[in-house]
Amino acid sequence: MINENTIRTVLSAINYPGFNRDIISFGLIKSITIEGPDITVRLELATRDPAIAQQIHAEVEEALSAIDGSGKITLDFEIKNPPEGSDNGGQPQRSSIPGIGKVIAIASGKGGVGKSTVAANLAVALSKLDGSPRVGLCDCDLYGPSIAMMFGKTDARPMATEKNEIIPIEAHGIKLMSMGFLLDDQSPVIVRGPLATRYTQQFLRECAWGELDYLVIDLPPGTGDIQLTVVQTVAVDGAIVVTTPQEVALIDARKAASMFAKVNVPILGVIENMSSFLCPSDGIKYAIFGEGGGENEALRLGVPLLGKIPIEMDTREAGDAGIPVALGTSETAKAFLSIAAELAGN
Repeated sequence: MINENTIRTVLSAINYPGFNRDIISFGLIKSITIEGPDITVRLELATRDPAIAQQIHAEVEEALSAIDGSGKITLDFEIKNPPEGSDNGGQPQRSSIPGIGKVIAIASGKGGVGKSTVAANLAVALSKLDGSPRVGLCDCDLYGPSIAMMFGKTDARPMATEKNEIIPIEAHGIKLMSMGFLLDDQSPVIVRGPLATRYTQQFLRECAWGELDYLVIDLPPGTGDIQLTVVQTVAVDGAIVVTTPQEVALIDARKAASMFAKVNVPILGVIENMSSFLCPSDGIKYAIFGEGGGENEALRLGVPLLGKIPIEMDTREAGDAGIPVALGTSETAKAFLSIAAELAGN
């Protein structure tokens, strides 16, 4: 016999286009009516993209028709225009964080491309620009936090203000917040969606960031709950997609880019990390992961290739020592400074 639980289970297998989150958890299903074998589902959707509504309609109709014993399927769609600056599945309008100038998200489609290294060093490079901009770095990669180590603050523990706001840790002139400050090195982060969402919102909204020119957000790889929470919680001024040159990384980078397009977050550009190995003995560059991948992807997306970051031993040594390589004068440091200058319009 068909019941509402059966229908909700079936619909929970349908993801919102461009995301790894289903339409049930997105809150799109407003009511389900069952009359014998006939099923009526009312959905409420806020989007300016008609293709999203068409795809959801087709997938819901197909899924419900496949239920044993189902009869007539009626889908009642209510489609609204989202508030200006918000197109994120009908969720509340995003707003800026008081005192913060620009919010820049650093994203990647897959792990292992050096996204956190890019986020850490880009934050440092921004702080070194003319006028010494004030910069914060929020590590939203809850399951693999590495910012604490990269800044040499694994033993630091944040305090709270009288208003119960988290006071960021400061290192090398950057204000930092990371799950790495709340756990020791051996403690895994075991949290499911709702709790991960809560932590992310706390890091962004309940942290005493103060006055900042830039807040850099290090996102986890992929297109999951945390990414959705960030774009639903704050008005992100733009995202940077980090990739390596080989095709397997580019495939996943496209998914990350597609996610930002779905929620109207502009992509500021692509950074090709590990673009070549800079041999310390002879200074020759070896394209061990291939060539042209980042350039081609930037061209496909219609955005700038912000820079190519080489593989240098200095980068690994600096990260392990807690002193970001962008603080130095190596080729990698110069590349990050050039990217920061381009982002700032200098």
